[in-house]
Amino acid sequence: MESLWFVLVALMLAVYVLLDGFDLGAGAIHPFVARTDAERRMIYRAIGPVWDGNEVWLLATAGTLFFTFPRLYAAGFSGFYLPLMIVLWLLMLRGLSLELRSHIHSAVWSGLWDGLFFTGSALLAVFFGAALGNVVRGVPLDAQGYFFEPLWTDFNPAGATPGILDWYSVAVGCLALAALVLHGANYIAFKTEGELNGRCRRLARGALLAVVSLTVLVTIATFALRPLLLGSFVVRPWGGVFPLLAMAGVVWIWWSQVHQHDGRSLVASGTYLAGMLTSAAFTLYPAVLPAVDPSHTLTVSNASAPTYGLVVGLIWWVIGMLLAAVYFVVIYRLFRGKVRLTGGDIGY
Repeated sequence: MESLWFVLVALMLAVYVLLDGFDLGAGAIHPFVARTDAERRMIYRAIGPVWDGNEVWLLATAGTLFFTFPRLYAAGFSGFYLPLMIVLWLLMLRGLSLELRSHIHSAVWSGLWDGLFFTGSALLAVFFGAALGNVVRGVPLDAQGYFFEPLWTDFNPAGATPGILDWYSVAVGCLALAALVLHGANYIAFKTEGELNGRCRRLARGALLAVVSLTVLVTIATFALRPLLLGSFVVRPWGGVFPLLAMAGVVWIWWSQVHQHDGRSLVASGTYLAGMLTSAAFTLYPAVLPAVDPSHTLTVSNASAPTYGLVVGLIWWVIGMLLAAVYFVVIYRLFRGKVRLTGGDIGY
């Protein structure tokens, strides 16, 4: 049952990254691809109906951790308190930017919220990537299963007292930003036409080169820091399908860009993200939060709730996920197709 919940939590995180990832990417690219206020409004309109629903997956994942892996929840939320507060503020700034930008017709007003929307989106991508880098690298858990990390120390990921930011976690953060920029550019290209569509396509081609380069760099750095992670593929060789999925996503993105298929490019960038996230989860299992001292590592066994709670929670989780699936199918179907502005439009 613990292993099943590990898979389900990893799946929920992957869904969050795939859905809210193009929102974050759209925010990170909009100052560079949108030349006019109308084009900026088109980007806002492309994500406006879905961004808040996409972020629900992050909240749902945190709630699921609370009753499935309470020791992980307690350790993670206390140890990462500072970056979690930063993430919370960045999420609020993005939401305020989307909702308040159009309330006053002023270049200063809209420019302020455009800047905050870009800043919040780009920094969230970096912080989420850095968080994943911390989990893969390991955190300084003590014998009671708690830890505290400052924002940075000496930027050495192999030290006894690592900070949240070091050269490795920053590299993973840069990869996350590049990957979400690619995903966001593919989404806006899929939802728009004309010059904005063309600029997004060109940006996506450049982002693909950055993603490939950073993926190679981060992969080498990961196995140099944590060589034992390679053992997962020796013990369970079938897990090689996950990195192959990421590689297939990269090739598919390139092929779709060559043939100018925006929809396929979007699905392909999602395939790459899914492959990378599942590869990370596969190599970490059975650990849910690795420790610098391996004897203090939290695993699916020592961090999970009692079996009864996991079984009852699974029943309600299935009901909740079915309702969420219906909601998302309806929303994405209602707002399918290209976004356009007409003369009397207000709002985004």
